[in-house]
Amino acid sequence: MTRINEEEDAAMLHHIDLQALPEGCIANVISLTSPPDACRLSVLSRVIRLAAESDAVWDKFLPPETHEILSHSATASAAKSKKELYMALSHSPVLIDDGTMSFSLEKWTGKKCYMIAAKRLRIAWGDTPLYWQWITLPNTRFEEVAELQWVGWFEIRGRIATRKLSPSTLYKAYLVYKFNAHSYGFDYSPVVVAVSTRPYGFDYECPSLREIVDGGDLKHTAFLAHPEREMDEADDLLFPKETADGWLEMKLGEFFCEGGKDEELEMICCEIDISSKSGIIVQGIEIRPCDRN
Repeated sequence: MTRINEEEDAAMLHHIDLQALPEGCIANVISLTSPPDACRLSVLSRVIRLAAESDAVWDKFLPPETHEILSHSATASAAKSKKELYMALSHSPVLIDDGTMSFSLEKWTGKKCYMIAAKRLRIAWGDTPLYWQWITLPNTRFEEVAELQWVGWFEIRGRIATRKLSPSTLYKAYLVYKFNAHSYGFDYSPVVVAVSTRPYGFDYECPSLREIVDGGDLKHTAFLAHPEREMDEADDLLFPKETADGWLEMKLGEFFCEGGKDEELEMICCEIDISSKSGIIVQGIEIRPCDRN
């Protein structure tokens, strides 16, 4: 449902005496709006509140696959109603797939959000302790994160089946990371970031990094380290932003999920010029709908 249609539905409610309708009809009308509208309408009267908070309404706001997704979680919410479940998922991501991915909902729309843990990413030399160490940190979603000791070639790739995402939705992908106190090599060395789709089950070596760097799927180059100056809006594609929990986010690119296609979304962050680097701590790659306008 487009935002224009949501606004038209909300306007229509002002001309309907909802309290004169059976509760089931009220619930059906409210389910055609949006989660924020349902919350606003619930304060109008007791009759409308009962309908607005019913499972019939909030089941429509939850993605149809929600319960199947949560069946793969060891940390699923013990919510007593569909509204409680929606609210829990929009505030606290749950771990799925043996703790290698998190699942949550965008609170305004109910669109699906995921973060792929570093353990599930393809990190060049990630299984070699000389180059990468797996450590535990507070304030992170996953049991372990990847800390770079030293490497001469920096490359991270992640992928997710597009059928997991909400259809007809524009997504953005972000590398989520931070630096330790002894990091070096990231201040002036740019990286290539790219987002593209491939047939489901494609080989990680396709396309080659050289094809990406030379043109292919190249979206833009960026710097993983903060610049030592004030940033403006034009720097969104060049430099990371710090989140409220102290991690950094570098935008890798955007993807419009049409739905119904058997594809995988690949997200890449790799360096252009080989240089010595150390000290980055990678939590994962997050894929979430574009911010609500």
